[in-house]
Formats: sequence, C-alpha cells, structure tokens
Amino acid sequence: MFQGLSEKLQETFKRLKGKGKLKEADVSEAMREVRVALLEADVNFKVVKDFVAKVKERSIGQEVLESLSPAQHVIKIVHEEMIELMGGATGKILIASKPPTVIMLIGLQGAGKTTHAAKLANMLKKQGKHPLLVACDIYRPAAIKQLQVLGDQLKVPVFSMGQDNPRDIAKASIVHANQNGQDVVIIDTAGRLHINEELMGELRDIKSSVKPHEILLVVDAMTGQDAVNVAESFHSDLGLDGVILTKLDGDTRGGAALSIKAVTGCTIKFVGIGEKMDAIESFHPDRMASRILGMGDVLTLIEKAQESFDEKKAKEMEQKLRKQEFTLDDFLDQMQQMKKMGPLSSILEMIPGVGKQLKDVQIDEKDTAHIEAIIRSMTTEERRKPVLIKDSRKKRIAKGSGTSVQDVGRLLKQFEQMQKMMKQFSGGGMGMLGGGKKGKKGKRPKFPFPTV
Repeated sequence: MFQGLSEKLQETFKRLKGKGKLKEADVSEAMREVRVALLEADVNFKVVKDFVAKVKERSIGQEVLESLSPAQHVIKIVHEEMIELMGGATGKILIASKPPTVIMLIGLQGAGKTTHAAKLANMLKKQGKHPLLVACDIYRPAAIKQLQVLGDQLKVPVFSMGQDNPRDIAKASIVHANQNGQDVVIIDTAGRLHINEELMGELRDIKSSVKPHEILLVVDAMTGQDAVNVAESFHSDLGLDGVILTKLDGDTRGGAALSIKAVTGCTIKFVGIGEKMDAIESFHPDRMASRILGMGDVLTLIEKAQESFDEKKAKEMEQKLRKQEFTLDDFLDQMQQMKKMGPLSSILEMIPGVGKQLKDVQIDEKDTAHIEAIIRSMTTEERRKPVLIKDSRKKRIAKGSGTSVQDVGRLLKQFEQMQKMMKQFSGGGMGMLGGGKKGKKGKRPKFPFPTV
C-alpha cells in the first residue's frame, strides 16, 4: 500500500535526520523531494502545492530550526499535515434516529459497488445491525444474481423486484425493511462506463424517493486522479456524504486517498483491502499517515487480532504453553487464526519498522498452504507426538500433502526448535512463565506475552 510514496518520503527524512542542526536550505531541499514524491504518487498538483507550502512554513520556524532534534519536528509536522489532508477525523456512518438508516451506493461500472454493498452489510451485521441489501442495478447482466449470491453467503436478506423501475424498487425496499425489522437499507445502484445525464437522472430519482441518510461513492483507488475527478462530478450533482475507496491493497500510488478530501471536501469513510467479504476497513487518516511515513499501524493490528482471535482459545493456548503441551494441531489452529487477519505482508506493514526492514523480502502465502497440507496429512497421534514420524511416515505424509520428504523434515525440525524455545521460557530456569521460579512473595510471574 503506497509503497513507492512511502519509500521516497522515508528516504528523504532519513537524510534530514543525518543533518543534526537544520538550516532553511535543508528544509527547502527536503520539501522539493517531498513535492516530487507526491506528484509521482499522482496527488493533485494544487493539493501538493498547498501541502508543501504549509509544511515548509511551519518547518522553518525558530522552534524547529533551533531544537535538538529538528528532523523529528519536521516529520511530526508532515505527519500532522498529512492527517489533515486526508480529512482529520475518522468518518462514520450516520445512523438514523428512526430506523431504517438508508445508505445509497453510487459509482461508475466496475468500481465494485455490488461487492462493497455486501462487504458493508457484513461489517454492519457484525456491529449488531440487521441490514437489507437492495438490488437496483437492473442493467448489468447478472448484477441482481451476484447480490443474491453474496447475500446468501453472508446470510443477509436481499430485496429485488427484477427489472422494475429502480426508483420503485428503492421505495418498496423501505416498506419491506420496516415490515421485517431491518434497520439498515443498503441500495446497490447501477453504474455506467462514464458519467452521463441518464445515470445522474436515475440516481436523482432514487435520492428524491427514499431520501438516503448516506450517499457513498465507490471509486477504484488504482485509477488515481480519475477517481478524484469522478468524485468531484458526483458530488457537484448529487452531494456525497463520503467515499469508499476500493482496491487499496493493489498497485495504488496514493493519489486518490491524498487528494479526494482536499479537492471535493468529501471524507473517505471506508477502504476495500482485498477480495474477501471482511476485507473492508474504516478509513483512519492518522493511521494511514503513520503507515505512509513508516511508523506502522499498531491500533489496526490490535483491532484485527481482537476480531480474529477467539478469547477462549487464547486462554487454552496459554495454558498449553505453560504446560509445554503445544502440538502440531495447536500450531495449525494458530496459523488459521492468523490467516483471518489478512495477508502476512500487510500485517507486517503495520508493525513499526518491520515493513521497511522486509521490503525486499518475498513472502509467499503458498508456504503456509504447504505447511497446512503437511500437518493435515498426519494422523492424530503423529500431530500429538511428532517424534513418531520416521522415514517411512515422512514418505507417506509427503505423498499425501503433495510435498517432498525434505519439506516434511524441515517443518518437523522447525517445530522441534520452537518447542525447545518455549521450554526455555516456560520452565528452564528462566522464571518467565508460570512454571519458572517464584517471585519474592512466592507468586508466579505473570505470563509476559500474549498467545498468537
């Protein structure tokens, strides 16, 4: 995410840190490099001009130039201005005081409206809401069927009236929601390949008939400044309440995310970060700015862990680690819970300093699939007691998992090393876990790190 921009900015500030005391010329040189990095990331040129001017004005003040760590002051200023540029506060859905809350998704064809209508419904369902998806795209082949399939997958009801007028479908869906206890109505509208009067007229009709509490524009982050231009056109005609930026996990340079708020005044409320139905996040300008500047995003990492990890299982795992009973079954279970958090590469990016250290390391997600296949090819007894696995068993496991005997041996060796390390922490005289030495008052030291 924003890899090119992030690397260039971090390199610029790294050189700035090596200066010790800063002069105005040093700040000017750094700001030139920041300007180039932002323009290369496809940020709107007017936005870049204003951003650099603000940062420079604040950075050449006496307080900064005479401080003991002026470079850190400059980075802090860039961080603050970047947060402001992307909207400052986190945007939220306006929930109606009298249900249902009506959310209307609009955008061009191919931006991902139907998929993100389902993702948004899934997110709201997890928050205790009872969403209803409404199929108002009557033109695109199989659009209604796609929404119904996604609704069935998520166990979210879908309202459809076939090829009827979209305005009538939208009106009828509100009545249906009131009768069936659905407190959020998400309307999936039709798109076009480009903005035209026919599209805008239809959207204005739907808006006037149901009076949505939120009109959210779905735009593709990979289209860069085109996304900003699309947002500007829709906003001037319909009045947007927010933006959902999709494909932020792809080859995104960052221009749209950094320009939309400044150009249109609309906040980015959500971002799509993958294909799965839970791959949608609230957009936090402060966290995004931290990630761009290489500061990590620990809060999002914690939230992902809390969503993905079962508290009861975590406690059971802690007890197993204390008693040195960690098996290959437990290892497999932990891997599966980690996968729920998303791709490993995106998780590592959130850890301060780690993303930069591993930027040239290729993380192949297939490796975890191979490990899973190997473990699943073992018997229950073999998973519990890996020492039983000798040559003949290794051959059987390798054949069953589609891997090599060497792969099986490598996994067993790594698991053995992991167990030895855990044994050192849990009772080998280190006194770090419950099995170690007692403290001064006879109490066991508290388990110092969470299970993963």
